[in-house]
Amino acid sequence: MLIQFHLLQNYQPSNLNRDDTGSPKDALFGGGLRGRISSQCLKRSIRRSEIFKDEFGKDGLLGERTKLLPQIVRDELKALEADDEAIAAIVERVPEIGRESTKKKKEIEDEASEETEETTESEVEIEGTAQLIFIDRKTEARPLAEKLLEMYKKVGVKKWKDAKISDITKELGDRLPRSVDIAMFGRMTTSQAFRNVQASVQVAHALSTNTLKQEFDYFTAVDDISGETGAGMIGDVEFNSCTYYKYINVHWEELVSNLGGDKDVAQRSVLALLEAAAMAHPSGKQNGFGAFNLPDFVLVEVSDRNLPISYANAFLKPVGGFGEKSLMANSVKQMSEYVTKLSKAYNLQPKRAYLAVDDLPFLDLGSSESLDDLKGWLSPQLN
Repeated sequence: MLIQFHLLQNYQPSNLNRDDTGSPKDALFGGGLRGRISSQCLKRSIRRSEIFKDEFGKDGLLGERTKLLPQIVRDELKALEADDEAIAAIVERVPEIGRESTKKKKEIEDEASEETEETTESEVEIEGTAQLIFIDRKTEARPLAEKLLEMYKKVGVKKWKDAKISDITKELGDRLPRSVDIAMFGRMTTSQAFRNVQASVQVAHALSTNTLKQEFDYFTAVDDISGETGAGMIGDVEFNSCTYYKYINVHWEELVSNLGGDKDVAQRSVLALLEAAAMAHPSGKQNGFGAFNLPDFVLVEVSDRNLPISYANAFLKPVGGFGEKSLMANSVKQMSEYVTKLSKAYNLQPKRAYLAVDDLPFLDLGSSESLDDLKGWLSPQLN
């Protein structure tokens, strides 16, 4: 079964997702320049949202992406009441996890000695892993620490220091994480200590339905104390305002499998994803722009076939606002016409429901009254 979300969302002037020069991200589409919000940005805003924290945080069903694995292991070892010598010896080897497939132990030791030659003891203790590791603290961190402690006690201090990290991680094995965000968005590591997880949720880069027009805000700041006239500093920031088409799909069976067969958590995950997709915002430059605009249109589709279909091509021809009709109204109209044609051409017959804030007709459907009603429609479909 496949669940698909299609959203149309207009943002006021903003710079939600920047490139390496500080400009709002963009992309060529349909022969013209469009505004863009990257899928990585959207996924982070969802999994770090208050919606996900409230729904899954208390159950320990959220992962953490970090290089500070040594700190996590150290905390777990202390909770296990390991002695200080064992903790220090184990934590010293943890930063090597993730490098076992590309580094020889001597190279790692030489590199580590160069890096720590002039560092303090406290700095050595917080050395991180070479790569960010997406870890489920509840179901992975404690078993990882327990296994490392067991191996350390088994081989002894000298053999532990000389052991190859590849042998250590191989013996550690892996386990299926149970966090919702890892189950949804997947995980890839280069270490045998962590199982790779195939993403069950796909998120497209959001593209503007309208042609992009970048603008610049020239700003100044005045010194409050000096009494001098004129600007104490000057600068500029680039921004735009766009109506974005967002697309997300969820492969139900893959999600359930990633969650160890727990359909109840999987159902909660999909409903929370729908709410967060609609209500979570990218954080870029929000202190300066405050662009907290909710979607005017949310379409949900459920089909038995695993056939993902984005409706981005509805906007190959950029949408404009004409007369009394807004850019949003014309975007919904253009998408409705495209979906009608596509459904007829390919005999697409998913179950559909949608929410529209304004009077925005779509196909021959009636709009749900609220997001809660839309979630109420979706919930019994998830089985």
